[in-house]
Parts: sequence; structure tokens; C-alpha cells
Amino acid sequence: MSRKNIFLSFLLVVVLVASSLSYLKITSDKSWTLDKFNSQKLNWQDCYGGFECSSFKVPVDYEKISKNTFTLKVLRHNASDRRNRLGAIFVNPGGPGGSATDYAYNAESIVSPEISSKFDIIGFDPRGINSSEPIRCLTNSEEDEFLNADASSGEPKKVRELIAISKAFAAKCKEAAGAKLGHYSTLETAKDMEVLRNLLKEESLNYLGKSYGTYLGTLYAALYPQSVGRMVLDGAVAPNISLREQELAQAVGFDKALDNYLSSQNKFKMKDVTKLLERSSSKPLKSESGRLATESLVITAIAQSLYDSKSGWPALTNALELALEKRDPRAILELADRYNNRDSSGNYYSNQNDISIMITCLDWQENRTVDQMLSEQAIFKSKSSVFGPYLSFAALPCKYWKAKPKLPKLDLSKINTKPILVIGVTQDPATPYKWAQMLSKSFRNSDLLTLKGEGHIGHNRGNKCVDSVVDSYFLTGEVPAKSLICA
Repeated sequence: MSRKNIFLSFLLVVVLVASSLSYLKITSDKSWTLDKFNSQKLNWQDCYGGFECSSFKVPVDYEKISKNTFTLKVLRHNASDRRNRLGAIFVNPGGPGGSATDYAYNAESIVSPEISSKFDIIGFDPRGINSSEPIRCLTNSEEDEFLNADASSGEPKKVRELIAISKAFAAKCKEAAGAKLGHYSTLETAKDMEVLRNLLKEESLNYLGKSYGTYLGTLYAALYPQSVGRMVLDGAVAPNISLREQELAQAVGFDKALDNYLSSQNKFKMKDVTKLLERSSSKPLKSESGRLATESLVITAIAQSLYDSKSGWPALTNALELALEKRDPRAILELADRYNNRDSSGNYYSNQNDISIMITCLDWQENRTVDQMLSEQAIFKSKSSVFGPYLSFAALPCKYWKAKPKLPKLDLSKINTKPILVIGVTQDPATPYKWAQMLSKSFRNSDLLTLKGEGHIGHNRGNKCVDSVVDSYFLTGEVPAKSLICA
């Protein structure tokens, strides 16, 4: 938790869709140009019972195009009503590090039947993620050590330990990635998405991006405004704020969500949460297997439960009951493992922990020194007593990154496209509502759909008002004049 932003790990679905098959037909000519990348032939094959899979190549470096490439996997769910097909919708669940092929595999549950009947649903795994040349920096045991590291107390020894483990992470990622280290950015993934649009011969790009997927959509729109079709950005990441501002806003958002949870029930108070965290720092609860529920894992478990009030809040109550009343950390560890993509055997079933940090360090510039991060811990704690001390060091690995950020040389404040739809939830802890307001203002033509409520993202969470607006927009290209505030 102290190494990464909370929003970086949100993922709507976890379905393993991996394959060793090759789905690409290309020329043996090594003298690649951008035109050649845009003229590859997608060789679709049936996969996973009713889907189609393929792959395509993209240049490692768009500024110096050469034979060095990434091979990206793509999955398609075809529109069931082919006669009335309206096009394709590209989808991305966020992360960064979330698998869009996994997400598209769940096409019939992530969009309504009306949408899946009229649109192909397209998901491609960005470079380094899932089935697109996935990269892993740490072993399972190293990942455990990394995720348990914690300097929330500000103690010099703890800070030194966190610095050492952050340096080691950066060095191991450099070793794993080699010359590709500086090329896992969202800016480059946006360019990859344009290559795929061209290969699919789609006149414009329709897009449904959730959480960090909104940043991908934003960069695509800024790069290729004339190619933007119907775009929905849900759970917005504000494109024009610093890492520090992101971390502080999230800390405040999660503290507010925790307050809302505690106010919703009568059993536990803030003093109980504080007691558990203090105990976890000095004498962590031990599971039957001997695993410790460290302070970092407890705060991770709490964060996991705050993404969704319907399922997460009851899960948090159960975890607190077991931990505080029976000294049983089992539910705490289960919540933390769900967040960290770790199974009960200690294996990490995705590389999202590693790749999310790799992408973040390329997407954003971290200008603060370690001393500044340390001195600002008091500010973070004053504004967010629970999550603030943890998130103040979230970007520490980026201080030691072995590649420069790939910052967009674009104006992200006046993006001029066809009308798009931005969705914000008023009590969203991971992507605060004000980010949706900021993102909506970054587009010249946008509508902001507001959901008054708890939890992360608004679409496809059971709110008929939100879902009907999204369906209407995708089907007609227009946002209803009314119903832009849902409850």
C-alpha cells in the first residue's frame, strides 16, 4: 500500500484468459515503418467458446521505429445482431495493469444485451500486461516482502528499509525489462490502440474505459481527436494533477469512505480500526499457517472493502469481527490477497502489482525528494488520519526508476472531440468525484453524469439510471437532456 496509488489496482473482473497460440500473419521484412504496423493482417481464430482471438505487433519506441516490437493479444466478442451492427467498442478495466482481454471475455456481463447485440466488444492487453508479453520484476516471496514494507510511522529505520526495497524493485524491473523498460507507458498504449483501430478498419474509436482506463481514453482523445467516436470515461483520473495531488486526494477519499462505512453500522468505531492498525504494527495477528497480518496488509484489506459498499462493507464487518473479537486474521488476509492478486498458496496470479508501478513511473513525473515526502507526512496525516501516512510514500519507487517518464507533449485541458460522457460517483474513494469534474472540463464537448452514492465507478453496478444513459449514448451518440444526476 505504501508503494502504489490505491486506484492503480482496481480491476473489475479476474478471469484467466491466457494462450500460447500465435494469431498474427506478418511479413518477414524487418524494416518496419508505421505504415507497415498499420497494415498488418489480423488472423482471427476461434477461442474460449464463442470468442475470437488474434495478435498484432506495435513498435517498442514510436519515436525510433525499428524491428523491436511488442506483440499484443486482442480478444473480440462479436455483436450478436450482425444485420444491425453499429461498430465496435474498445474496453479497458483500469489498473494500470488490468487485462482488457479478460474484461472483454465478460462482454455479456459488463455491458447490456442491447449493447452487446449491436457492438463488437474489443479488449487488448496493453504492453507488459497479462497475455501481451507480461513482465514480472519480483518472485512471489519478494512480492510478499515488497507489499509488507511500510514506513507510515516515519521512523528513520522504516524509511531506510522502504528506500532500500524501492531501489531493489527499480533495479529488478530494469533487469527484467532491459531496453524496453522505458516503453510501458499509457501514452504508448494509446498509440497502440490507434494501430488496432486501423487494423480493424473502424472509422472511429468507440471506447468504454473504467478507472485508470479513463486516462488511456483521455490520452487517445488528445492524440487522435478526429478518430474519437462514442467515448465513456467512468471513474475518472484527472490528467492535469501531480502524483502528490493524486495520492492526497485518494487518502482523503478513502478516509471519507471509511467514515461512511463506520457511520452505517453500530458495531465498530474509528477507535477499533485504529486499535487494529496499532496492534498490527507492534504485534501482528498470526494465521494458522504462521502468516502475519502486518499493518500494510490490514490497511490494504480495508481499502479493498471500500471499493463497493454492497459487498465490501459486509466483508469488512466480518473481517473486523474476526480480527478484533477472535484474533483471527483470516478474513483480513483474504481481502488483502484479493486486492494484491495473490492466491491462498502464495502465488501471484497476475503481474499487476509490478506493472502498475512500472506504468505509473512512466506516466507521471515525481519531483519530490525523499525528505520532502517525509516532511509532508504530517500534512497527509492531518488531512487523512488513516490512509494519509501510507500514501505519502506511494511514489517512492519512481525516485529510483531507471527510465525517464513518457510525458504527453499535449494540451490535456482543451481536448476537442465529438461529445463524450464522463461518469463520477460522489463518494468514490479511488477516483474522487472532483476528478470527474476536472476531466469533464478538460474536454470541449463532454457531459458529466453524476451518481450520488458510495463505491468506485458508476456504470454496470445496478443503477438503472446510469446504465440507461450509457446505453442511450452508445446506441444513439447522444446524451439525454435529462437524468444526468442519478441516485
